[in-house]
Amino acid sequence: MTTTIDVRNVTKRFGNVLAVDRCSLKVEQGTITGLIGPNGAGKTTMFNMVAGAFAPTSGSILLDGRDVTGLPAHELFARGLLRTFQIAQEFSHMTALENLMTVPAGQSGESVFNAFFRRGRLEAEELAIRRRAEDVLQVLRLTHVKNEKAGNLSGGQKKLLELGRVMMAEARVVLLDEIAAGVNRTLLNDLAAVIERLNRENGLTFFVIEHDMDLIARLCDPVIVMAAGSVMMQGPMADIRNNPEVVEAYFGGGAPVAEPA
Repeated sequence: MTTTIDVRNVTKRFGNVLAVDRCSLKVEQGTITGLIGPNGAGKTTMFNMVAGAFAPTSGSILLDGRDVTGLPAHELFARGLLRTFQIAQEFSHMTALENLMTVPAGQSGESVFNAFFRRGRLEAEELAIRRRAEDVLQVLRLTHVKNEKAGNLSGGQKKLLELGRVMMAEARVVLLDEIAAGVNRTLLNDLAAVIERLNRENGLTFFVIEHDMDLIARLCDPVIVMAAGSVMMQGPMADIRNNPEVVEAYFGGGAPVAEPA
């Protein structure tokens, strides 16, 4: 298997706080890899480093075999890596359709020259982007809210819209940060189905932080467990659920990982 994300011996300190401690992990191409662990395990810090929010204190991060340690998010975006957030980051005063239409990079309308002298080209390009955005909304089952302000959508609809931005960006690697947070079960099933479809039909690689263990079990193989800033274990969810060290890390031995509070 080809490795897409390769984290090598990464450490991150915030002053005297050691958030990630000489951590190494890999996300293989074409997988939906889960990242779980108790609060304070270092999961979000790890995500932020991979996504380019900040650089590690030491160690290296490779994307498709190339060192991207410390590269900012916009450069990683240009390389096909996109990150969603626990709280959706929509343009609240724009419609759902407009949110998707802003995604493709390098649009001709970004040039003042084109805006004045290449109107035909701009109009043709905008029409193509609009049609593509409408197709994406149809896949997401959001056509009925395409003209609704994104800020008025439900939490689950906003998460679906974020996946729509992934589709519009033609990303290859997607970091998903707690997509289940604030989402009802019906829309969560829709979200999971879209992720599975993007993985199966488009070959997208997903790296997923999630506290919903049922969702992790449905989507992810393998699953990586972090605790105290390091990787505790990696494997199928069935093995992780039955590992006493993982149960101890989550609940002090009081409950199985399959049934989180």
